[in-house]
This record gives sequence, structure tokens and C-alpha cells, in this order.
Amino acid sequence: MQHVYTVRSGDTVYEIARRWNVPFVLLAVVNKLTPPYTIFIGQQIIIPKGDQGFIAYTTNRSGQFDIWLYNPEDASNVQLTQALGDSFSVPEWSGDASRIAFIGRNRILYVLHLPTGAIAGIDQLGEQDIMHIDWSPDNRKIAYTTRGQIFIYDVITHQAQSIQQPGASDVQWLSNGREILFQAPDTNGISQLFIMAIDGSEKRQLTNNSDGPLNNVRLSPDESFVLYTTPGVSISLIRTIELATGNLFEVEGGPLAKNYYPTWSPDSNKIAYSATAFNDTYFNQIRTVGKRGENDLIHAISNCFATPVTWSPDSRKIAYLSGCTEQDFAHELWVIDINQRIPFRILEGFLITAIQWSPSLTGSHFKKIYKNKTYRIKFNYPSHWRKVNDERYEGYDGFFQVSAISGGDNIEEICRGEAYHPLMPYGTSPRIIRSTIQNQDACFIFPSADQPAEMNRQAALIVRYPKPIEIQGSLYNYLILWIDEQHIREIASTLKFKI
Repeated sequence: MQHVYTVRSGDTVYEIARRWNVPFVLLAVVNKLTPPYTIFIGQQIIIPKGDQGFIAYTTNRSGQFDIWLYNPEDASNVQLTQALGDSFSVPEWSGDASRIAFIGRNRILYVLHLPTGAIAGIDQLGEQDIMHIDWSPDNRKIAYTTRGQIFIYDVITHQAQSIQQPGASDVQWLSNGREILFQAPDTNGISQLFIMAIDGSEKRQLTNNSDGPLNNVRLSPDESFVLYTTPGVSISLIRTIELATGNLFEVEGGPLAKNYYPTWSPDSNKIAYSATAFNDTYFNQIRTVGKRGENDLIHAISNCFATPVTWSPDSRKIAYLSGCTEQDFAHELWVIDINQRIPFRILEGFLITAIQWSPSLTGSHFKKIYKNKTYRIKFNYPSHWRKVNDERYEGYDGFFQVSAISGGDNIEEICRGEAYHPLMPYGTSPRIIRSTIQNQDACFIFPSADQPAEMNRQAALIVRYPKPIEIQGSLYNYLILWIDEQHIREIASTLKFKI
């Protein structure tokens, strides 16, 4: 059920989105708000659930190919780009659904920031480059391959780094944010899978493949399996590798051994794919299969030769394309609930070439609110983290701990004192980044690569209190949060003082 909020003095769209833990883009689209996102006192703002996410798709419905959004909540459509897309453009969502990267007209790599509508051209890829883009766990870097190199580009600082790696493709991030997985030829020219640190060091080979190229390599969200297709387009078999054991599994697939667009479900339990079949004319089967090749099921039929498939955030629905003519693209977008097995058409009447369902837009990793009266703060944290004590919570993928610092007015000295503590908890070369949180001076401290392993990539956020707080008779000027590096920015974005 949707909630309706009445705008009050001082409200902004950004602040309302943060207050209700709803992504800005979802709030803006549902309420038909456009830049500069002006709202007025007394205006009724719909606070959407957002649990179905968005479907980004590439279409020519405006007369030329561009990226559009479909909102399953109200069936609305919004055009995101103007004359920048191409028929081969595939929108790639960042994990927080705030940005979309795509390769558009003239093979230029673009990054779109949905809250502001800003679009930046990053690079230009070659005709033969494999057009795969992957977002880092902190949602600020993209990895891709071109000109015989792996590129890592920071969309916040606009800094790029490259690693010489001829023949590399399908680069993707590991959840630690420090390593990448990719396909590349070994010293004998045979396609293999590798993992490497993002500075180009510690490269190690995962496979001993001798059976053809590894195409469309995709790491499962839980990083326990990798899938790939082989050997090519006319014959395309899907295989998976269990990383812990090295065991190889083959998917039986469709009747013609033409299995395309394999995609992991967000919960890592299934793979959706398109299998080409023939009965007087070509068509394809929308299928799912387990990660070890088990329970291969047909859920729907499309009249296209092959179609991209994409999962809903809850791993229950699959979107796919249909409505193809003999020498044309698809003209329809369909969705099927794999439990109910009833497909329904949601778009039709124009060409559609690519689809990507967004990650959950409800802040599904940040559903619980931490409140502490002693430190006079509250913020959102991942719902699966568990309490260790009143000041510390932990989960399999991160942690936070709360404390306070008494000190002088110079926050730079406070930050340096923490970053360069004699015990070197952040390594020998930590990064200090000045910031502002809730209109108060703040700094982030990020660890260097040589941080002790037992610190679990601990980072820190120090924020000046609006006014000093008293704890057991002592005054404290600064709040300090120790949070794992992957979650610190997202948690910081929800922090509020309760002075």
C-alpha cells in the first residue's frame, strides 16, 4: 500500500527520499517530478513501495534508440536519454540503482546519474570489443575491457586506471571491492578464467580449460559459481563451475543446443536463459535451471529466435522479449512469474532490443533503523546484521560500531589522529576524505591495501556533533562510526542526529 506525504516547510525531494528510505529516482518518477524537482508546501507526495524495481530497456519508441524506464507499480514509462543509444545498447544498473552505464551511439560508454539526469561520456570502445560493463560493490566504479586493457573508472572522482590484459573480457567485481574476475587467454592462447587484484597484482588462474572459448562469463551474486557459454553462437552450451571445488556442470539446454543470455537470479539459486527451438519456424523457450544443471524447466515461449532475459529483484519473475518478425527486433516485453507460470505482456508496439531489471529499490539491505540515545543518533543498517552489544552489530558481509571522541575544534587533526593511530588499524597509507554530514564537518577514513587482515576492511566516519554530548560526565565533540568499507557510504547517507 502506498503512503501519501504532505510537503512541509524546508522539505526537498532528496530529503523526503532519504527520510522514507526510498531511492530518489523512484520517488521522482512516481510523482512525475522533473529537474529541478521543485515541490511546494502542502503538495501531496506518493511514497511508493518500490519492491518491484524498474525495468530499463532499449527502444526506438521516440524515433531513435534510447534508454527508457518502465515502472511496474503504475505501468508508467520515462525516457532517460536523448539520441544517445543504439540498437546494441544494454543498460547496466549500479547496485544502488542510482546510475545506469551503457554503450551507445558510436560505441561511446556513458554513465547516467538518475537523480540529476546528468550523463557523462567515459570512453569509446572498438568495433570488436565485447560490450560488458560491471559495477563495483560501492557503486562508484565501473570495469570494462577495450584496446587490450582492463579499465576501472571512478564515476565520482573521474579517475581511470588500466591494466594491460590482451584478450580479456567479461570483467566483473568480487564483493570485496579489491579483486576482479575475467576471461583471458593463457600463455597457450586458451581461454581461461582469472582473478586479479584491481592494481594488476596477485593474478591467479581458476580454470584448466582445454575445451573451447569461455563466453558470457557471469559470476553468481553469492560468488559460489561461475557460468559461461561455449563454444560460439551457432552452438552455445551453458556450463557452470563450482568455485570451491572446481566441479564442472553442463546444462542440458534446448533441443538445438542454441542456449543464449544465461543470467543468474539475484538469490543465486537459478539461471534463466533463452533456448532456440524449431517447428516450421524458429522460436525460443524461456527456461530456468539450477546452478548444477538440475531442474531444467520451460516457463514460456517467445516467437523470437532468442531473447535477453532478466530477473526481478525477488527472484520470482523473469522479463523477456517477443513479438519478432522474420528480419526484425522484438516488439513486445513480457513478464512471467515462475511460480504461477502465467505470462503477461506489459509493453508493445515499438522495437525493443535490451532489458535489465534494476536491483531492489527499497533499500532491501537497509531495512532496520539503529537508534542510540547515549550517542543521540539513528541510521539505517542491513536487516540481516545481528546485535553484538549496544554499540556493535555484525553480519556475514559487514559490521558497524559506534563511539565518540572528545577533542578540539580542528577536525583535520582529529581525523589524522584516528587514521594514523600508532597501531595502524587502517594500514600505512589510509585515505582521508573531507565531507559534510547533516550540515556538520565530517571525514571518511578508508584503509590502504596493507591494512591488517583481521580489521576486515574497517573504515571510519567522524562527524562533529551539532553540540557536544555528555556521556558519564564527560563531553564529546565528535561521533565516530567504524564500518566496513563496502557499507560506510550508504550507512552514512542515512545518519541523523537526535540532539
